Amino acid sequence: MNSRVEGAGAQACWFVGSVYDETEDQTSRFIDKGIWENGYTDKYIDLVKSIKKGDRIAIKASYTRKNSLPFDNRRQTVSAMAIKAIGIVTENSGDGRNLKVAWTRNESIREWYFYTNRSTVWRVLPGDWATDALIGFTFENKQQDYDRFRNDPFWRERFGDVAPEQTRFSWTKFYEAIADKLLEYKNKRQELVNGINSIAAQVDVLSYLQDIYKDGTVGPFKDICPFTVMGIFNRGITNLNRKLIAKKLADFLGVTESVPDTFDGIPLLNNQKSWFYGYEKDRQIDDIDTLWTIFAEAIRFAESGESNVKSTFVIAYNEAIQRLGVGWNLTMGLYWIRPWTYPTLESQSRYYIEKQLSIKIGYNSPEKRCTADDYLNVSDLLITRFQEETYPVHSFPELSMAAWLYQDAVVSIPPASTDVGTQDTLFNDILESEIVAAPIESYSIMNILEDGCFMDREKLEVILKRLSTKKNVILQGPPGTGKTWLAKKLAYALIGQKNETKIRAVQFHPNLSYEDFIRGWRPAGDGKLALVDGPFLEIIKAAAKEPAMRHVIVIEEINRGNPAQIFGEMLTLMEVDKRTPSEALELCYKRFEDERVFIPANLYIIGTMNIADRSLAIVDFAFRRRFAFIDLEPTFGAPWRDWVQKRCNIDLEIITQIEQSMNFLNQTITADSELGSQFRIGHSYVTPPIGIPISDGREWFRHVVETEIGPLLDEYWFDALPKAKQAKALLLEKF
Repeated sequence: MNSRVEGAGAQACWFVGSVYDETEDQTSRFIDKGIWENGYTDKYIDLVKSIKKGDRIAIKASYTRKNSLPFDNRRQTVSAMAIKAIGIVTENSGDGRNLKVAWTRNESIREWYFYTNRSTVWRVLPGDWATDALIGFTFENKQQDYDRFRNDPFWRERFGDVAPEQTRFSWTKFYEAIADKLLEYKNKRQELVNGINSIAAQVDVLSYLQDIYKDGTVGPFKDICPFTVMGIFNRGITNLNRKLIAKKLADFLGVTESVPDTFDGIPLLNNQKSWFYGYEKDRQIDDIDTLWTIFAEAIRFAESGESNVKSTFVIAYNEAIQRLGVGWNLTMGLYWIRPWTYPTLESQSRYYIEKQLSIKIGYNSPEKRCTADDYLNVSDLLITRFQEETYPVHSFPELSMAAWLYQDAVVSIPPASTDVGTQDTLFNDILESEIVAAPIESYSIMNILEDGCFMDREKLEVILKRLSTKKNVILQGPPGTGKTWLAKKLAYALIGQKNETKIRAVQFHPNLSYEDFIRGWRPAGDGKLALVDGPFLEIIKAAAKEPAMRHVIVIEEINRGNPAQIFGEMLTLMEVDKRTPSEALELCYKRFEDERVFIPANLYIIGTMNIADRSLAIVDFAFRRRFAFIDLEPTFGAPWRDWVQKRCNIDLEIITQIEQSMNFLNQTITADSELGSQFRIGHSYVTPPIGIPISDGREWFRHVVETEIGPLLDEYWFDALPKAKQAKALLLEKF
C-alpha cells in the first residue's frame, strides 16, 4: 500500500564526527577553515566520495547519558548525540578525504536522544518518521518529540509508558550494575577471589570453582575473570540457587539493584563448561588479563558511543577469542554486562538469527567463529532492523527471548550440513550454552483484537470453533480484507501461544505440484536424485512428534494452484474422521515398502482465498467439502477509525470521509450485476502501514486511489471504463 513518504527523493543529509582515534576535537578548526576532513586513510572513503555539493552536513558527537535528561529515562542509560555545527557542502575534492563546507556554529550545543549512530560518517536519508525528525531537529531547529521515541518499539521496554509490572527485561539493570561494580576489581583481583571463595563456601553448587595447577594438583582458584564471576549465577542450576548466589554476589560488590525475580530468556553457561578460560596447567599466563581487558573495553565502548573507542574494543575482542576456553561464551558474557548494546550469539540465538530472521552471520576467525568485525556487523544490522515497526523483535533482550522460545527448532534438527557457520558450527558448540525450558507467551482472541483486528469478537470465536471441530478452514473474501494477516493470528490463538515453530506458511501458485508440496524427487549435491519431503509432510511429522501440541499450516491463495492435484491422496486424509493411523494411506513416492501416512488430529489447515480473482478456477466439490468457509468483509466502523487515528495520527474528520467514500464505492460495486459483493474493496487498502509517516492524510488517500484502488477499478470495469472513472472521481470528491 502506498502512502506519502516525507522527503522521498530528497538529498541525503550527513552527520560526521570530528575526532579520530583519540585525536583532539577538530570542530573549531573545521569551522574556521570551512572544511571537513576524513581523518582515516582506509575508512569511509567511498561514502565521503558520494557526498554531493549542496548536501546538508552536521558535526556530531555520540555518547551516552544517564542523568539530568529532559524526560524520565527510568534510570537507564540513553544514547545521545550533540549537534555542534551545521552547514552546506560547497565542494567535494573527490578523494574521499576532504570537503569544503559553509559552516554555521551552533550558539549552544543541542542534544538529540535515542536515534543516534556511532559511525564517523553517517548518511541519513529522509523517508521515515525517525530520520525526518532528526533532520528537522538538526537543520530546521524543530524540537524532538521525546514521547514518540520513548514509546517506539526499539526503546519502549526501557523508556516507554509501560507499567512496571509489564516490563519484561527489568533484570538488565541488575546485570549492568553487577558489571559496573566488577570493573572496580580489575586491579583488586585477590580481594575479588577471596569474596567469590567465601560465597562458594556457603553454596554447594559452586564446587566447580577448583583449579588444576601446573603440577597437576587441584586447589582453590587463584585468579578469576569477570565473565566467570557473572557465570556463577548464570548456569544450569535452579532459579532458587541463582537468586541466592546473585544476592550474595550483589551484597559483596555493593550493588543496590534488586535481584531479578525471573531469569527468562537469559542464556546460560553449560554446567560442563562454566569457565571462560582453561585450567592453570593449560592456559597462558595472560589469558585472564585478556578477558579483563575485553570486559573493560566493552563497557567503555557501550558507554562512550564514539567510534574512536571502537578500535580498542576490536583489538581486545579479537585477542580474547583466540584464548583457550573462550569460544562463543564471550558473546554471552558481553550480553550479560550490556544487554541493550551487545547480542548474544550462543547456539540458540545464532540459529534464530540465521534461520528465522534470515541474517547471515560472518564466521571469519580461524576457529570459524565471529571476528570483532563479524560481531559488530551483525549487531549493527540487527539494530537497524529493530527500528522497523513490524520486525519480529526490537532489541537484543527481545531477540534472546525469541531465540529461547524458538529453541525447539535447534534441538530437533540433526547436524547434517557441512556449511561453515551453520548447523555443524551450532552443534559443535551446543555444550557452551544450557538448554532450558522456554516460557509460554500466551495468545488469545483478545490479542487478535489488540493487534488491530476490526472484526467482532463473536465472529472470531465462531471461526476458532469451526477450526477446532472441522480442522480445515478457508478464509475467503474480497481483496484487502486482511485474510493473510488474520490467518496467522488465528493460528497463534488456536495454539494458545505465539510460537513460530508450530506454524508453517506456504503460498500456492499455478506451477506448484504434489512433488513440491508433499514429496518428490529432487537433484542432490552428488548429481543423483533424492526423495525430499515437502512442507506439508514436514509439518505432519512435526505434529506427530508432539501430539499434545497443536500445529498449523497456513496456505495463502489456496485456489491459485490446483488443490486436488497438489494434495493428492492427502485430500482424503484431511477429513476429520480419517485422522487416525487406521486410515493411513501409501504415498505416491515411498521411502520404504510398507510406509503409510496419516494426518494427525493436532494438525490444522488455514487457507486463504481471493474470491474476486477472475483468473482462478472454481474449487471442486471434493475439495470444498473438506473445509469450512468463512467470509471476510470490508470492515470499517469505530474500531477501524480508532486504530487509524491512534496509530497514524490522521484527523478523525479525514478518516470519517474516507470511510464514507469507501462504503459508497462498495455499495456501487455490490449493486453492479456484473460484479457483486465479492468484488468490494477491503479496509486494508486504506489502513496505513505501521511506521510510515503521513503528514497529509488527504494527499495520502489520493495517492492510494490513484495507484491502487483506481487500477483495480479499471480491471473490474475493463469493458466499461467510464464507470471506473466515475467511481474514482466519486472517491476523491471530498479530497
